Amino acid sequence: MTAVAYRFTRKLVAITVALLAASAAAQNYPLKNITLVVGYPPGGGTDLFARAISQDMGRQFDKQIIVDNRSGAAGNIGTEFVVKAPPDGYTLLYTPSPIAVSKVLSKNLHFDAQRDLRPISMSISIPLVLAVHPSLPVKNVKGLIALAKAKPGTLTYSSSGIGNSGHFTMVLLNASAGIDTRHVPYRGAAPSLTSVISGETQMSFLVPPLVQAHVASGKLHLLAVSSRKRSPVFPDLPTMQEQGVRDYEALQWHGFFAPAATPDAIINTLHSAVVKALARPELKARLVAEGGEIVGSTPVAFAAFFQQEVVKWTEVAKWAGVQPE
Repeated sequence: MTAVAYRFTRKLVAITVALLAASAAAQNYPLKNITLVVGYPPGGGTDLFARAISQDMGRQFDKQIIVDNRSGAAGNIGTEFVVKAPPDGYTLLYTPSPIAVSKVLSKNLHFDAQRDLRPISMSISIPLVLAVHPSLPVKNVKGLIALAKAKPGTLTYSSSGIGNSGHFTMVLLNASAGIDTRHVPYRGAAPSLTSVISGETQMSFLVPPLVQAHVASGKLHLLAVSSRKRSPVFPDLPTMQEQGVRDYEALQWHGFFAPAATPDAIINTLHSAVVKALARPELKARLVAEGGEIVGSTPVAFAAFFQQEVVKWTEVAKWAGVQPE
């Protein structure tokens, strides 16, 4: 055997042994505790959902799933940490929908979410409701569109910041209905909500639990829900599509991701655990009460959806003239 052939044979054997070891590890997964990275602070919605679901998954595995909050840069710090982690299933990411526009909103990123992450499962989706101040003289979306067209650039809407779900959901309505409304960004959902209640701004897209009490007291009026289906929190509230805005859908969603090279066997094991956790009655009831719709999509379905979200919201961001910072 020549020296070249010998080196090639040794390399081939090493690769084969490594693949067999990886396969065995995947089949016995998990053998130790798992770190679940959340790119947002403790106590927020993303963190609470991550802890609730992962606690049940940990019981299934008889292992701990340790939530590691690596907040900052709109979730990008946590995402980059997972991207650089070994693809062995022991470092995962739980993140909300803004990850789909990370490239649009942030320059000089050291990762590409589509290329460097592998979707495991979307856990839940959360529709937004269009809330308006009672003084706004409209009763439905058609009335709002008519008013906006009669007074272009004068109606104002609040959000919790440039590029967040509330901002882009309204931009999508502007584009879909051919109207022009003015964005007033705030630092968080609470001041955004307060601005509409006080009449400082006239409307906002917000998550259902945030507005329930204010709708009941008459401080806010709801026009529509952003999903294709009605919200269980407000079952009498019609969708945008029911009110003539064709093909309109905008959702907040949460999902699990792993580093891109994570083996199929590990991805499938994790997906199965997510689905079982979401099916548990106590957890399901808790998530639904928060306005969420249980999803538990397959890795293939989630990957396809994620790709669609990246394309859709990238176009919306361009339409809005958002520049990366």
